[in-house]
Amino acid sequence: MNPTKMTYFEQEDILHLKFSDEPETGSIEISPNMTAELNAEGELIGLEILEATAFIRDAILESAQGKLLNLSSAKVS
Repeated sequence: MNPTKMTYFEQEDILHLKFSDEPETGSIEISPNMTAELNAEGELIGLEILEATAFIRDAILESAQGKLLNLSSAKVS
């Protein structure tokens, strides 16, 4: 697998992740503000994330809160 290429378009607040140099032949919206880019075989080759700053903030907060909950549960004896 190729290294992931990441491009951020600051004015539009769009993050583009490219996992392959293959041409995009289709795409599908997998959640609001997130589109999966597919090759001819239907494999994921890229992601486009709209409103990227909010998406990243929310993803980091959700991950951190989940880890904190797991730590709190583990400490309770």
